[in-house]
Amino acid sequence: MATSPSTPDQASLEALRLRRAELRQSMSALELAMAEPAPIGHARWAGRVQVALVELSADFREHVEVTQGESGVHSDVLAAAPRLSGAVGRLAREHVQISHLVDDLLARTSGPEPSVDQIRRLGTTLLGLLVSHRQRGSDLLYEAYEFDVGGET
Repeated sequence: MATSPSTPDQASLEALRLRRAELRQSMSALELAMAEPAPIGHARWAGRVQVALVELSADFREHVEVTQGESGVHSDVLAAAPRLSGAVGRLAREHVQISHLVDDLLARTSGPEPSVDQIRRLGTTLLGLLVSHRQRGSDLLYEAYEFDVGGET
């Protein structure tokens, strides 16, 4: 399949796939850490959750760079399919929302009296947002390039 100037090259798409897989692994690590028992003295539990959040935060920052960075996939999508600007804008707004939630959770896990219930509730919200965000990103790429590379009827 030939690529047009507005279609990301294979290296860009492969980098996106790699970031996507790493982010999914980080999400799984956070889910597992939050699911562990939190006995009295929640500091150890919160520390494990914080380690998972630090990894997820780094992977999410890389995801944002690959998608929204100067030569990110979103700029390729906008060049290929300007009609998808609303979807690209939504994903960018979600990046901000998710980043704020990660930062909030990092602060909560490092506090002197971490609230297990609050952290689990917010962490579950974060994981739900990430799952939905990843799916919307996948749908965006399919819609942009399935149409662009010959989705004739």
